[in-house]
Amino acid sequence: MTKAELVDIVAEKVEGATKAQVSAIYDEIFKTIVRAVKEDPKHRFAVKDFGTFKLKERAARVGRNPMAKEGQPKEINIPASTTIGFSAAAAVKEIKS
Repeated sequence: MTKAELVDIVAEKVEGATKAQVSAIYDEIFKTIVRAVKEDPKHRFAVKDFGTFKLKERAARVGRNPMAKEGQPKEINIPASTTIGFSAAAAVKEIKS
């Protein structure tokens, strides 16, 4: 599902809500989650019965490019980085399709 599809569904379900309003709320929710993860001492944001967003550190590593042409380096250095990961709650993991 894309953001546009989600916005359409929510705008249909919420009486009086426009797609522009729902889209603005969607954007603000995710900006707030990112800000909360950065600012929280434990670097996490939990939504009960849904899951937890956590800050993750990725170590520097060496990557390989199998499509490198002759004369180009096959190995490249990938620097350390920080990203946000998501762990689903038990209730979400139990959902069967």
